[in-house]
Amino acid sequence: MKIQLFVNTCDVTIINSSKSTREEVLQALPGSDAVFIAKHHIVNNEFLDIAGPSLKVVSTMSAGYDHLDVPEIKRRGIKVGHTPMVLSAAVAEVAVLLSLSAARRAREGRLKLEQDEVKNLTLQSLLGQDLQGSTVGIVGLGSIGQNIIKRLKGFDVSRFIYTGHSRKKAGDELGAHFVSFDELVAQSDFVIIAVPLTNETIGLFNDDTFGKMKKNAVLVNVSRGKVVNTDALIKALRNKSIFAAGLDVTDPEPLPPDHALLKLPNAVILPHVGSATVKTRSDMSITAAQNILNGLEGKPLVYAL
Repeated sequence: MKIQLFVNTCDVTIINSSKSTREEVLQALPGSDAVFIAKHHIVNNEFLDIAGPSLKVVSTMSAGYDHLDVPEIKRRGIKVGHTPMVLSAAVAEVAVLLSLSAARRAREGRLKLEQDEVKNLTLQSLLGQDLQGSTVGIVGLGSIGQNIIKRLKGFDVSRFIYTGHSRKKAGDELGAHFVSFDELVAQSDFVIIAVPLTNETIGLFNDDTFGKMKKNAVLVNVSRGKVVNTDALIKALRNKSIFAAGLDVTDPEPLPPDHALLKLPNAVILPHVGSATVKTRSDMSITAAQNILNGLEGKPLVYAL
């Protein structure tokens, strides 16, 4: 976090959000003019009431903002910002990593090594799926979705399709075709989720959705865990209704060590590290801090909600 941006302009209270309880966070709020959210703390009526009338700006170090009650924050006349765009490339790279790892059965291969079963492999063992010649479906063609397509073009993908509220100029420029959600899940060999969590997208991938997907399909989620119904995903992976899944986000998050998802050989799972590079996290913190400074100075936020 770029605390030095606040030096000589603000009095800063730092809370170790990874170790502090919500009660400890709330205790530090009264009298604050601005709040820098480095983790996904819930900003709701309780949070805002305790912060009090001095609060002028809330800035979250994330692209997603489902942890913020944005309508209520804005109703109180508080400026609210986030940090999109600066993390798009890093998250897109993780989407590519998960696509390849899940399609080429990386976790299963590692398990074979650990269990000393490699000597028993045949020419038909651990056969995966190809990106080359495949149809890749992007659910949500925002900045991250666009960056994913740009990175996958070098893999000789046959066709890119996407779904969302409407056809986008960016899709046309990338050579991607706009289709309905049902068409996308039915036609795609790789389904990559890059949508925000909203009332519309929560539970979007469920038993019915998995039933429409190809048996060779690879599901990749770099958005929010709750977009996918976890029980339905476990069932689809166990029954081989789909081929594999690559997840940077889960529900619950983090997964407990004994969770069923972690025991599935055809699930490659990361602990929500899509933006976890030195440069990206630095850029996110600078942007979040600049949102606050701009808001306190009466200027437009870098990225306002």
